[in-house]
Amino acid sequence: MTPGVSASEPADPKAARVAALQLLARRDFSSSALRSKLEKRGFDRTVVAELIEALQRERLVNDSRYVEHFVSYHAARGQGPIRIARELRSLKVDAELIDRFMAEGQDWAARAREVRQKKFGRALPENYAEKAKQARFLQYRGFTGSQIRAALGTDIDPDSDDKNLDDKA
Repeated sequence: MTPGVSASEPADPKAARVAALQLLARRDFSSSALRSKLEKRGFDRTVVAELIEALQRERLVNDSRYVEHFVSYHAARGQGPIRIARELRSLKVDAELIDRFMAEGQDWAARAREVRQKKFGRALPENYAEKAKQARFLQYRGFTGSQIRAALGTDIDPDSDDKNLDDKA
């Protein structure tokens, strides 16, 4: 059973509000995530929709604020824009908000450099294998190809470095 208020009376707006405020007291939610949580607890869809609108008017639920904090928090944890945007889309956040906050406020290339240095140290990779390893790490973290190239200080092109692979054989 989910902690907090459940829908003993699914059409009761006061019970839905109490449940929403209990959720919001713990952490911020996007409007779609809060809607989903309340509907899972058994509250009527129309009651939940009206409640979400009221909470937005009262500025207790604000998707812009949610996305801004989400991007800032996850970027500070070393995640890149691709991974953060994918996670926000999975939370059913408006694509326009995602695009806006991904474009402003973060220097993603600098963030990729910081993440690379924290994991691998200040020295840039010297051989193709090390470059590839670091590139895969940054790709997993959600950085774009251009951000990865900026972090590694060079272009990684498997076709142009074939001679390095042949030297090892």
